[in-house]
Amino acid sequence: MKTIKYAVAAIALSTLSFGAFAAQSVSSAEAQNLNKMGVVSVQGATTLDGLEAELAQKADQAGAKAYSITSANTNGKMSGTAIIYK
Repeated sequence: MKTIKYAVAAIALSTLSFGAFAAQSVSSAEAQNLNKMGVVSVQGATTLDGLEAELAQKADQAGAKAYSITSANTNGKMSGTAIIYK
């Protein structure tokens, strides 16, 4: 019984911790209070959701806490850019 409690607790904590470290999308108004650390871009996405997910992943890889999408282009395959923040 004790093992089950520990397993459930471990699963719950690991699920919460993955979300805690992901970069969050913010509006341009929210970004005013953050420190810009760079820009990321993506090419070749097939959907808008996929484009946003790829930009979020690149922001995470760069160590950003937040990102704000600044452009999206749909000529052929999608591309976009986002400013990333500390």
